[in-house]
Amino acid sequence: MHQHDQGLSLDLPTLLSRRRVLGLFTAAGAVAVAGCAPEEQATSTAPPGPGQPPGQSQTQTAEGEIPVETAGPFPGDGSNGVNVLTESGIVRSDLTRSFGTASGVATGVPLTIALAVVDTSGSPRPGAAVYLWHCDQQGRYSLYSNGVEQENYLRGVQVADAAGKITFTSVYPAAYDGRWPHIHFEVYATLAKATGASDKLRTSQLALPEDASAKVYATSGYEQSVRNMGNTSLETDMVFSDGYSLQLGTVTGDVEQGLTVTLSVPV
Repeated sequence: MHQHDQGLSLDLPTLLSRRRVLGLFTAAGAVAVAGCAPEEQATSTAPPGPGQPPGQSQTQTAEGEIPVETAGPFPGDGSNGVNVLTESGIVRSDLTRSFGTASGVATGVPLTIALAVVDTSGSPRPGAAVYLWHCDQQGRYSLYSNGVEQENYLRGVQVADAAGKITFTSVYPAAYDGRWPHIHFEVYATLAKATGASDKLRTSQLALPEDASAKVYATSGYEQSVRNMGNTSLETDMVFSDGYSLQLGTVTGDVEQGLTVTLSVPV
């Protein structure tokens, strides 16, 4: 079992689904819940309940907006330990290599991550910034997991262009024990807000589709992901079980030449 799996156990209290949180409100009436709290175009919506990542002020998610999700135990945004957002080099599109004094390179099937930051009417939000991060081929998170504490790969910030589009070059993340394959991200109004780790518009997660993940995990280096993905599903995942229509990415390409996942991010 990887070191990251221990981190998941630390994150369990924050991984209550939006439906379960709503259930707490229904059962207890006016209960104060203190806690922690990412397709082409979405085809349906399910209004989420209250969720709050560490360090983010309470935000109600309006219908049609991408749901608020936990940032997880390894965000690297200063809410739980190290703050990589203030470091020189974090603004970059290629996430495969560490920057600064670190020199690690993440291996795996090449993955381009293409996001479109829009408002709920579908209009682009140029100038918005996205901080994105995910685990590596072994299920480890840089800065935190055993063996990669000194690395900062698979983390970076980009600014949306005039069409609201942002692109990262990365590798396909593993499925680690207890979670469906996913990618974390935070949305900020501007680059200055992102690198200052202040005033997040949204923290969410992107779900990777089963068919693409199965093809990737059949390749060398992802052996443990086959078992881990087989032990869960989108319907039972702690984050996505209450609805993922706005968070399920669309994957194109092939494992030999590389894959591209796209997602519209309405905030």
